[in-house]
Amino acid sequence: MAVRKRGSTWQIDYIDPSGKRIRKAFKLKKDATDEYAKRISLIGEKRYLDVKKECVTTFGELLQKYEDNFQHQRGFKGSKKFCLKNFKEHFKSETILANIRYVDIETYKNHLRQKRTVKDTIRKDASINRELSCLRNLFTKAVEWEMIEQNPFKKGKSLLEKENNTRVRFLTEEEIPLLLGSCSPHLRDIVVCALNTGMRRGEILNLRWDQVRNGFIYLQKTKTNTSRQIPVNNDLGELFKRISKAQKVGAEYVFTFTRNAKKKKIGALVLINSEQGNRINSVKVSFAAALRRSGIKDFRFHDLRHTFASHFVMRGGTLKDLQEILGHTTMTMTLRYAHLSQDHKKKAVNLLNGLTALDNKAVEDGMSQNVTKPDFDPSCETHQSANCL
Repeated sequence: MAVRKRGSTWQIDYIDPSGKRIRKAFKLKKDATDEYAKRISLIGEKRYLDVKKECVTTFGELLQKYEDNFQHQRGFKGSKKFCLKNFKEHFKSETILANIRYVDIETYKNHLRQKRTVKDTIRKDASINRELSCLRNLFTKAVEWEMIEQNPFKKGKSLLEKENNTRVRFLTEEEIPLLLGSCSPHLRDIVVCALNTGMRRGEILNLRWDQVRNGFIYLQKTKTNTSRQIPVNNDLGELFKRISKAQKVGAEYVFTFTRNAKKKKIGALVLINSEQGNRINSVKVSFAAALRRSGIKDFRFHDLRHTFASHFVMRGGTLKDLQEILGHTTMTMTLRYAHLSQDHKKKAVNLLNGLTALDNKAVEDGMSQNVTKPDFDPSCETHQSANCL
């Protein structure tokens, strides 16, 4: 960057923020010096007239602005912060935001495919899609905040993979008592609640007594951020009565764990201290142990939700009622259980087998008593004429 004399003129020579070399000549040295100082000042203040905002905005600035705006979101400190950390490592903070192209994002997707999980397994399509969705939302916000003109995701076809969400693993009526018999006392109550309500694990562990009233469980903080009410059946009502009697007066949470009971060997727990016992914060270890003791394979805690839904439908519950109880925002997720309703109807119709299987002799006798000479003889050569009819 400089102001120099070239023949009879004075020339300014500098590099603009986009990396382009700029040269311009002036007759007077004073004019060249003033213009040079002005342009250098505009560059320093990021107000250079010939440069768009996206040419100077870095990827790191976008990440910081995104975190400032969404750090209050539920789950931000978990999966979303993990994704932002990965983005920063791959794309680098100093990278000019507008220089990130569609091909760079596709390259990042291939990078995710090759990246092994902490358990040294291949990442699933769902895991890759969650990270790409977060990156797409990041660039969408950059467009809304006028940091770039266009989202690079829109330059090509969708990078999201089609996921296989058809898995519905549920316990049979024979497996349910096996699992319950293998659970430690504190875990058994939680599993019974899950099987009778279809509630998610977090909803159960965070359940408070003030949410249980008038024969319903009232949930406010849910995965979809919509409230819902779950009816309490007789089995669950008896469970709540037993737990309430065993707890101290004024207990806040339904499922708690006292310090005295902790000394018994009933599985490892992560506890949160409170005046009225300890709220159970995790059942990961104890649930895995129960599965090992019961011999049940290919089963997760979330599958207890599938178990509730499957048996609800097979016992005659409607899909619309199931949608409201599970809190699905659309019927699409609920329809995965529709085939169970059809199978149940087929089995019910099979109860009529034999209703029309009459005795052959009775059928023949009945036919012989009702046989009359037909007015129309198909063997007649003239049956096609009007006189034969």
